[in-house]
Amino acid sequence: MQEIDCYKTLAKTGEETFFKDRGSKFIGQAHPVTNESEIDTIISDLKTKHNKASHVCYAWQLGKNYEHYRANDDGEPSNSAGLPIYGQLQSFEVTQTLVTVIRYYGGTNLGVGGLIQAYKTAAQFALEESTIITKTITEELQLKFEYPLLHTVMRIIKEEQLDIAKQKMELSCLITIDVRKNDLNRIQDRFNAVFGIESSVIE
Repeated sequence: MQEIDCYKTLAKTGEETFFKDRGSKFIGQAHPVTNESEIDTIISDLKTKHNKASHVCYAWQLGKNYEHYRANDDGEPSNSAGLPIYGQLQSFEVTQTLVTVIRYYGGTNLGVGGLIQAYKTAAQFALEESTIITKTITEELQLKFEYPLLHTVMRIIKEEQLDIAKQKMELSCLITIDVRKNDLNRIQDRFNAVFGIESSVIE
């Protein structure tokens, strides 16, 4: 049985969405991200932009295997904001994604149940407003060979419809190709079957 070698993420930052509950205004937005540094910058910018907001709550999921995540309540009662937002990340099955929900307090306490519902709805609206795309997980395979084998290597690359990431053509040639994760072993075996080609996976 093959591993899943693709994941869902966002094509671009989505439009801001608005949701109101008993006077409180919730502004939701979904952002494509690749690391925690990007996330910190977005949160910092939003806190500056919305410096009169009561709370800037968020949740994110990172990693092509959906392995890293965090939820932040930003002062709301424990698990009433970040976790419902994270629940929508799971529901929409997206990673490399940050969802932010900014709350402007409207004078009426919503209670924990009301907050959970409000943040969940705001996150849902934000993700519905975004373009979700599917990306394939690839591995980089480096090929090392002498120049006379170039024709053979290029023929296999063409037959397998592989993308060349980088290449260095001298007396010894180095070509790095992107290979779909589930095809890696088969493709590597194909190159290794040709005497004179050394292949190695770049970690």
